[in-house]
Amino acid sequence: MTAIDDYIQDHISPEHPYLYRLYRATNTQLLRPRMASGHQQGLLLRMICQMLHPMTVVEIGTYSGYSALAMASGMPAASRLYTFEINDEQEDFTRPWIEGSPWADRVSMIIGDVEQLLPDMHLPPIDLVFIDANKRDYVAYYQFLRPMMRPGGWMIADNTLWDGHVTDHAYDRDAQTIGIRAFNDLMAAEARAGNIETNILPLRDGLTIIRIPESIQK
Repeated sequence: MTAIDDYIQDHISPEHPYLYRLYRATNTQLLRPRMASGHQQGLLLRMICQMLHPMTVVEIGTYSGYSALAMASGMPAASRLYTFEINDEQEDFTRPWIEGSPWADRVSMIIGDVEQLLPDMHLPPIDLVFIDANKRDYVAYYQFLRPMMRPGGWMIADNTLWDGHVTDHAYDRDAQTIGIRAFNDLMAAEARAGNIETNILPLRDGLTIIRIPESIQK
């Protein structure tokens, strides 16, 4: 961590003790622990949910459950978050952390392909989507979920700066980088067409915030 990172950590709200324990376990027990959202991003996700009061949330990419629980901690009591994880080997670690959390009654962990499973669930219009899964599929996720979202809904996509690879020609043939670039280009085109409002925050690895205008629904 840099001095600025340390400064930020010292001047933001403290991490919830349960999330702190989960983050520690993620770092000691799982491969690629950097995939977990962590304190600062988790706090932002919580505060976004506190502002938006979403009743139906869909997350693609559960990993250790940190982002799901961070969002659930800021959601209304009667709301529901559905988090989809394609890797069934992740379930043994993550499900106990979700089910043992203070927000277990707001979170459903689902193992499998979101594009196969979600249509048959017949959810109400989705208020908020968080995408943090295979970078090659971000465009497909957007196109799949957009028609299921309510007008005025929100979408958040993680890792949209991808360690700076989006501007580094050394990664021009990397499939994940190509996927992120395609997503970013699509969001820019959608914004120019007036179909969405979008912004990229340089937080961690890049966080894109997307708003679906109330007058447009595709």
